[in-house]
Amino acid sequence: MQIKDFTVDESLQELTEHRTVVLPIACYETTIKDNINGFIPLHWHEEFQFVLVVKGEAMFQINEEKIIVREGEGIFINSGCLHMAKDQNGTGCVYICLNVSPSFVLSHELYATFVDPYIQATNIPYLLLSSETLWANQIFQSMKEISRCINEKEPYYEIEISLQLTRLWKSLIKNGVPLEYEQKETLKNQRMKEMLNWIHQHYAEKILLEDIAQAGHLSRSECCRYFKRFLKKTPLSYVTDYRIQKSLIFLQQSNLAVTDVAYLVGFNSTSYFIEQFKKSMQITPLAYKKMKTN
Repeated sequence: MQIKDFTVDESLQELTEHRTVVLPIACYETTIKDNINGFIPLHWHEEFQFVLVVKGEAMFQINEEKIIVREGEGIFINSGCLHMAKDQNGTGCVYICLNVSPSFVLSHELYATFVDPYIQATNIPYLLLSSETLWANQIFQSMKEISRCINEKEPYYEIEISLQLTRLWKSLIKNGVPLEYEQKETLKNQRMKEMLNWIHQHYAEKILLEDIAQAGHLSRSECCRYFKRFLKKTPLSYVTDYRIQKSLIFLQQSNLAVTDVAYLVGFNSTSYFIEQFKKSMQITPLAYKKMKTN
């Protein structure tokens, strides 16, 4: 089952509970364009994420890096990393997504040695998984088997999932990536999350560049550099884009007019809201509202 409209809190942490009834793990097929935004918006979660593209190709952004993942390839996204995904060139990208709690990967006795160092490493926000490498193919096979187990629920399937997860993680950490730890990188990621957190709490209010910079304990110029590095846009452009994202939910409420929605998400001009919405969504807010409410 695809999650088409997952929710995030003010810090962009996804609130979806990635688990089956008894296990802290979830595996589902995702068609990117079916998300309410037409893409997977920026978010983060504590779970590890493994992706296998089964159709088309996608552009993933993890922290400040953008990576093209093609059909037959995959990607590992580390715990706590900001990420988003867009369909690349209208290919109708579909991928299998496996989210798993780090604490479930290995037993408590092995966690400190074989899991936590990879969460703390600052040089592994992601790993590209190529079908040309044996270790990546082993990960893909384990993902497919976990997906089958969750769907079919044969007797003792929970144990089989645990076994496949152990094999998957062993394949990942045996690929030979040396771990690095830079306090500076950790601080940069934290400051970026703090600024995004502040925006998401105050998006409906008047926002100045100084406000965003202060939330990250940065100067205005440093604040702009952070957004340019992580998101390839200015802080205030991000505010506009986030307001458009939030408006999609409100526009589906029949009791709210377009003008109401514009002011609810922080625009002080309906005409400017319509202009920015059309620029982002290639459709007017009213047309979008009619399409969704009908």
